[in-house]
Amino acid sequence: MITAIAFDGDDTLWHNEPLFWASTQRFQQLLAPYSDPAALAERLTATEIANLGLFGYGIKGFVLSMIETAIQVSGGRVPNAVIQEFLDRGKDMLAHPVHLLDGVAEALAAVRARGVTVMLITKGDLFDQESKLARSGLAELLDVIEIVSEKDAATYGRLLTRHGIAPDQAGNSVRSDVLPMLEAGGWAVHVPYASTWVHEQADAPKDHPRYRPIGGMGELAGVLDAIA
Repeated sequence: MITAIAFDGDDTLWHNEPLFWASTQRFQQLLAPYSDPAALAERLTATEIANLGLFGYGIKGFVLSMIETAIQVSGGRVPNAVIQEFLDRGKDMLAHPVHLLDGVAEALAAVRARGVTVMLITKGDLFDQESKLARSGLAELLDVIEIVSEKDAATYGRLLTRHGIAPDQAGNSVRSDVLPMLEAGGWAVHVPYASTWVHEQADAPKDHPRYRPIGGMGELAGVLDAIA
């Protein structure tokens, strides 16, 4: 019997990746004099991943990685105005309105109506995630809120022990939402998003008994009926 379901936040409950894509495209435009667009995007991604251990996930680390990459590819010649634009874009991203994915509020309400504990387990910058949650209007539909620096089997295991429950996870990232939850012993529902950061991409499980892919939040109720 399912007693708790944990949802991811970014690109599962609300849109997030489009903000990064738009800023990446602007990054490519501004640094076009120094390198081609594909190479710039690849270099930026590599810098972001290399910096995760220092800055963690989120907009602040992304902006710092843009600045670092710009200095490197330009040989230190990038204009101050370009650096300032990166900083301004980061502030705009942090203050951007939160737009929910279709059917999210209804899906959360339907899960709660089943008497199931609704959890949010999302990773990233604490202040940013708290701010997005407040602006999303979803807080009243969530029973448990956990913001973590990384999603892996150890993290899920600690959360399960802390709350004394065995939740199941629904999210857009196979790497962060599906595989570690399966390893921790729970069910995992993959809710794909139109685009996923390369660092979050991974092969979906094949024929795993506790894995279910769906096309959107509107299909979640059917999955719950099937595995209840």
